[in-house]
Amino acid sequence: MLPVGKLPAEILAKIIAQAPTADSQVLLGPGIGLDCAVLDFGDTCLVLKSEPITFASQQLGWYAVQIAVNDVVTTGALPKWMLLTVLLPGKKTSPGLVEEISAQVFDACRAHNIALIGGHTEITHDLDRPILVTTLLGEVDKTELITPKGAQAGDRVLVTKGVPIEAAALLAREFPNRLADVLSPEEIREAQDYIYTPGISVFRDARTAIQAGQVTAMHDPTEGGIVTALWELAEACGHTILVDPAKIPIPPLARKICAAFDLDPLGAIASGALLLTVTSDSVDAILAALAYGKIPAVEIGIVQDGQSQVIAQTPTGSHPMGKFSRDEIARVYEGTD
Repeated sequence: MLPVGKLPAEILAKIIAQAPTADSQVLLGPGIGLDCAVLDFGDTCLVLKSEPITFASQQLGWYAVQIAVNDVVTTGALPKWMLLTVLLPGKKTSPGLVEEISAQVFDACRAHNIALIGGHTEITHDLDRPILVTTLLGEVDKTELITPKGAQAGDRVLVTKGVPIEAAALLAREFPNRLADVLSPEEIREAQDYIYTPGISVFRDARTAIQAGQVTAMHDPTEGGIVTALWELAEACGHTILVDPAKIPIPPLARKICAAFDLDPLGAIASGALLLTVTSDSVDAILAALAYGKIPAVEIGIVQDGQSQVIAQTPTGSHPMGKFSRDEIARVYEGTD
């Protein structure tokens, strides 16, 4: 049986290859490393993303909006319309829970000027907690569309904030008792607030970078962490990505939490970081703009000609970066950590 997490890439690629995707308006369909679908609407493009929330159980409605927004903004689009499917557990759902989740969704939508235009809500059997599935639509001028296919040889690879912000927040919120022996109460609260500070949203990161220089590709590192995101980006653009793993920023508190659960921080769910490629002549301007906006960012590598792969450049030499078959925190949820 397959483990918890994303489908293995080879299985997913085989399934996608059989999907009926042919349509003259489809500019970007399903594929490894492709965050969104894109439809041609003349001078503009419609960007679409469906996203489930499965690991989080707190601030669920707010969370569902932020994660979908992250993917849409990686295309250069502004999020505008949302549909939401809400599946609630039988015998565990009170009117108060429904109102709480709804209020979180509505507040998050208002903050991003998103119209909630429909969806589906039901109480269903065999669930032990609510599951939310967001479908978010955005719009972008066709000339300003950005996709993971756009990275070219010579582009520089940047990452904002650090990793794994999302995993650290999830673990501190879902399993605080397991951290009580290694973190102070203040550290646990700080980690729980990681969803806000430094934050799991990359909306400002993406908009700031786009306005400052030429961004050729963006990708939102989610399940599988920054390493999986790098491999997905390499697959999407068809080039080799050379990376110095030592340059990938890991906040000390996030590193401490991962160590407590014996997890590799580079393979844990990493929303909050934005992975992007930019032209070499835009690097300084984009880094300066992000710094001015108080968004930490560093250069971690370069895109090169070659097959789709990620090469780790270390003091002992260069080698293909190891892959993660599933997200590191899945082991914690399965109780096999």
